[in-house]
Amino acid sequence: MNQILFTNDNNLKNDKKNVKNYKLILLFSLIIIIFLLSYYIYSYVISNKKENISFALLNNFNIKRLYSDENEYTVVTLNNDQDFFVIGSIEIPSIRINYPILSDTNDELLKIAPCRFYGPYPNKEGNLCIAAHNYDDNRFFSNLFKLKIGDKINIYDSTSSLTIYYIYDKFEITKNDTTCTSQDTNGKKEITLVTCNNFNNNRLIIKAKE
Repeated sequence: MNQILFTNDNNLKNDKKNVKNYKLILLFSLIIIIFLLSYYIYSYVISNKKENISFALLNNFNIKRLYSDENEYTVVTLNNDQDFFVIGSIEIPSIRINYPILSDTNDELLKIAPCRFYGPYPNKEGNLCIAAHNYDDNRFFSNLFKLKIGDKINIYDSTSSLTIYYIYDKFEITKNDTTCTSQDTNGKKEITLVTCNNFNNNRLIIKAKE
């Protein structure tokens, strides 16, 4: 009888220990989930703020260009005192995007709007290459994969002049392949849109010409 009581007491202690361990595991799991959720919300809020800056720049650009005789003008100064310009805007009706195009490319600017990273300014002879982030949602160039051959892309320059480009090619390249930036356009106006494929680390390329 005493041996049976002792055995039951040990089982009770083990059960209490297991319950305590389960509670610790649950608490630790909850802390991780809360941390990850907080990080996701923070990242989402920050990226949306950047996109709001983009819309503000676009609105500011549309107003200023009506009264400016200059081809380019400074609209924002970054924290590092680097000036950049809104040199035009890009509109793609089929995927409902409309953003300013910034004059230069760096990590900070790419969080704000599509950027010119190679080639001439909008609607000039040559191949204007425009890069933007893919956030796998509806922002920036996330929906470029939905574009089809023949879809149109509207590019406005700093004087509000519109040139319509039609997509003639769509493909992927590796991140180190720069052939898409070629300026051999036979004197024609072309644009190249570039964004990331987040599943294979390649670059999605959209080619369009006037």
